Amino acid sequence: MEHLKMQSPDIVSENMAYIAERWPECLTEEKDENGKLRPVIDFDKLRQLLSSDATGEGQERYQFTWPDKRHAIRLANTPTTDTLRPCREESVDFENTQNLYIEGDNLDVLKLLRESYLGKVKMIYIDPPYNTGGDFVYKDNFIKKNSDYAEVSGAYDEEGYQVVDEFEKNTDSNGRFHTDWLNMIYPRLKVARDLLTDDGVIFISIDDNEQKNLKNVCDEVFGGNNFVAIIPWRKRTAKSDVPFGVSQDYEWIIVYAKSNLFNASVEGKERKYYTTPDFPNRPWRVHDLTKQTTASERPNSFFTIVNPKTGEEYPANPNSTWRITEETFQEYYQQDRMVFPGDYDFLKISKPVLRYWKEDDMKKAGAAFGRVAVSTKLPDEIGMSQDGTKEVTDVFKSKIFSFPKPSSLVKYFLQIINDNSAIILDFFSGSATTAHAVMRQNAEDGGHRKYICVQLPEATPEGSEAYKAGYKTICEIGKERIRRAGKKILEEQKTKNPEMFTNVNGGGTTLRLTLASAC
Repeated sequence: MEHLKMQSPDIVSENMAYIAERWPECLTEEKDENGKLRPVIDFDKLRQLLSSDATGEGQERYQFTWPDKRHAIRLANTPTTDTLRPCREESVDFENTQNLYIEGDNLDVLKLLRESYLGKVKMIYIDPPYNTGGDFVYKDNFIKKNSDYAEVSGAYDEEGYQVVDEFEKNTDSNGRFHTDWLNMIYPRLKVARDLLTDDGVIFISIDDNEQKNLKNVCDEVFGGNNFVAIIPWRKRTAKSDVPFGVSQDYEWIIVYAKSNLFNASVEGKERKYYTTPDFPNRPWRVHDLTKQTTASERPNSFFTIVNPKTGEEYPANPNSTWRITEETFQEYYQQDRMVFPGDYDFLKISKPVLRYWKEDDMKKAGAAFGRVAVSTKLPDEIGMSQDGTKEVTDVFKSKIFSFPKPSSLVKYFLQIINDNSAIILDFFSGSATTAHAVMRQNAEDGGHRKYICVQLPEATPEGSEAYKAGYKTICEIGKERIRRAGKKILEEQKTKNPEMFTNVNGGGTTLRLTLASAC
């Protein structure tokens, strides 16, 4: 992976420069707090230029909002002064690997990645805090105007500075329970969208607590027309005691595309084609010629097909007409597309069928030939929480991380995007399930996917199995899992497929975020 640029771009300045170039009449000046003139955008003029029916301030309109939303938007556009530095001593094959494990606040990291990976990430998978009342929520520091102070109910001091801790638990007794979570997730998704390729996609795991709000945020960030699906994932089979007596056995994966260029498909069973002496160089298959419609619905398709060679008649069924009309029958017959009972001994059919040429299938399907569309029902082989726990336990020989997502879930998403050289991003990396899944999928199909994992160095609870084992932060767990899983996969492939094992991206280049001024 190319060298990272060590500071993030100033998105606001870039946007202002574009507006000034495109609509110079919208650029004006105002005095800042020090009395100096600075360039600003006249948004009233910009609204008039963009639409004669622009909605003004105070007018009722459909919108999704919450306290501090403006500042969450501003936070996404504010450049960071933080930098990255390499940690060679913690890395595996530092000079050759093309994977990244980055330790630090994911919003700052995303801004730094935007400079080098703008439009280059094919897939994002994240498993963010669910806001269950005990999850950690990032408290992003930014200055508010004094006039907005009353909106936040004591979260800022009189000078407009945030007074809550930078990183704390968001309990359900907090009056800003949903607001804090939305302020955390919104700017991160806003910046992450810029990293996606035009045909890229994001998969976000969530439970019932913020599912509705997350979809609303994604509608705004990615556009409602780019909503792909909400995929149910079964996390357990054992029932739990919950209010109202309904056990929450499922979580959800919300899926959005960057644009309509995204196409989801997976490898399916290849269609069966026949090669016969009458068409030695044109493999073909057959398709049912009937359609579940009535004669009144499709009167032009309610007729009797006559085999021109034998004169045998095949009348249409009043409740199941033909797919073709009487007029098109002769056309298809001249194109050798009609197949009748008795034409081929190996075809056990009792009525005419339609012939499809393999060459036509390939032209129609293009790169997706031999693949089938994805359903929102996950395959049965996708694991549950217990499988994710077992996977980590097998790597560490100890239960040091509870209920991670199984790598089979992320592997399935890798198969959906159908790109074996894609860059995969996970900026809530946790125990590094995504990294494990990428390495495993590369080992299975010889792919060259690269991962970028980002994780805040959250402390592991004192007295926990992870803490007792010497892992003081979640980052230490993630990095060690990558090292161990990568080594194990390499050893397995060296035994099973010695000609292939060198393609596995085992281990990642570890980068640590330094909270200091940019060099």
